[in-house]
Amino acid sequence: MAILQPSDIVDIGIEKEIKRRDFYALAADQFSDKAELAELFGRLRDWEEGHIKKFEKIREDVKGGNYAESYPGEIHEYMAAVVDSDLYENLDSKSFALTIKTPEAALDAGIGFEKDAILFFGGLANFVDPKAREVIRDLIAEEQMHMLQLFEMKKKL
Repeated sequence: MAILQPSDIVDIGIEKEIKRRDFYALAADQFSDKAELAELFGRLRDWEEGHIKKFEKIREDVKGGNYAESYPGEIHEYMAAVVDSDLYENLDSKSFALTIKTPEAALDAGIGFEKDAILFFGGLANFVDPKAREVIRDLIAEEQMHMLQLFEMKKKL
């Protein structure tokens, strides 16, 4: 039976949060001439920064913990499916400028990122202790709120 190292999965979560933070920073800069949109992307950037700090705390709490899989390869298969996403391929400034040309495209990408976060966190919650699980539930609620804010902004445009 293979053993899951929860801190490794939390590290993946941190990387995803960093990429989402960077995306929102690029979006805020790209659409700085649209005050309401730039403000939303700026808030999302700051929230993602807060999520990074929460994940770093979770990582400290789970270091050294091991969780058994139900069947060999379970964790690897699940995390590969969740992590293997082309959402994160265009997050450097050059790629962003080439692919995200409109506010609608940025909002759609943001909605996709938030959905990805909800899915990732939901899976992660199954493999951590109850204390960390509660923090993850709070993060999921925040990501759901972010997704709704992006959706509402898209409806306004």
